[in-house]
Amino acid sequence: MTRPVALRLSAASAAMALAAAAGVTLSTPEASAATGSVTGYATQNGGTTGGAGGQRVRATTGTQIHAALCGRADSSTPITIEVEGTINHGNTSKVSGDSCNTAAGVIELKQISNVTLIGVGNGAVFDQLGIHIRESSNIIIQNVTVRNVKKSGSPTSNGGDAIGMERDVRNIWVDHATLEASGGESEGYDGLFDMKDNTQYVTLSYSVLRNSGRGGLIGSSESDLSNGYVTFHHNRYENIDSRAPLLRGGTAHAYNNHYVSLNESGINSRAGAKAKVDNNYFEDSKDVLGTFYTDQRGYWQVSGNVFDNVTWSSPGTDNYPAGPNPQSTTTVSIPYSYTLDAAACVPDIVSRTAGAGTGLQVSDGNCTS
Repeated sequence: MTRPVALRLSAASAAMALAAAAGVTLSTPEASAATGSVTGYATQNGGTTGGAGGQRVRATTGTQIHAALCGRADSSTPITIEVEGTINHGNTSKVSGDSCNTAAGVIELKQISNVTLIGVGNGAVFDQLGIHIRESSNIIIQNVTVRNVKKSGSPTSNGGDAIGMERDVRNIWVDHATLEASGGESEGYDGLFDMKDNTQYVTLSYSVLRNSGRGGLIGSSESDLSNGYVTFHHNRYENIDSRAPLLRGGTAHAYNNHYVSLNESGINSRAGAKAKVDNNYFEDSKDVLGTFYTDQRGYWQVSGNVFDNVTWSSPGTDNYPAGPNPQSTTTVSIPYSYTLDAAACVPDIVSRTAGAGTGLQVSDGNCTS
């Protein structure tokens, strides 16, 4: 039975009152802050616009972020949430409402759409607190730092993922983010950027991923093959043991990334996955491309990459490194336009543009190399 319009308006008004009570600052729609342009696979499937055209809200706690989501007229009303300060377990509570489905101890973007979450002012740090995207679409996350999210020990959040996406997720753009841990699984951490259970049309751009056992994955197991169409460009992966990323099925495009100190393996294409790997700079690393830890092979198309002090292991039953002279094993058709920087310029360009707090700068094609 459809509820009367008056009741829906009343619920929305109550939620707005809740947002105000939580200390959320509301403003009318206005021109967006300089957030650059969406790129890669996130431009497909209708595109990714986040909260464009909607209300702008300032939040300094996780509870205020949740309250802003719950204060919308419905779960698809566009909203941009400007975040400043440190978001942690102590200031992130569950908030209830018709337009949200939140939980304590995690930033929960669940069963919603048309949201932008952007760090402003002195920056936004999600400390030991992950961002969980589930059954949602058209989400933009920019200029934030997410650090030390644990799946074991204390406190725990988001299964140990800095940013995790699962179950029917579409059109996500994460840009100019810094995602970091302080160790691997034995220290309580999991992945920095994970996609599983039917997550598609995602772009990760101009971000830093560092100091983690696991960079991220597409597909949680060899049977979770419904994910893909993911672009990684102008990112810096630093001091990562493996999964930069791990691809199980699906299609990924990695271009103009700088990979430094991949300690065990890098781009791990498995279970029929296809990776287009263009003009990246791999440095001081091991087994940066191939199929590893399984006999279910994946594929790659390579062009223009630099391999600087990269070592390669010998092939084995569950080990199929692409090197020492990587050659293409498939062809990947890319449906969007993009401009490649010269691989030799990538370390310089990425050092100036990637991560939170860099002014959302993007490549101008020039470098000092």
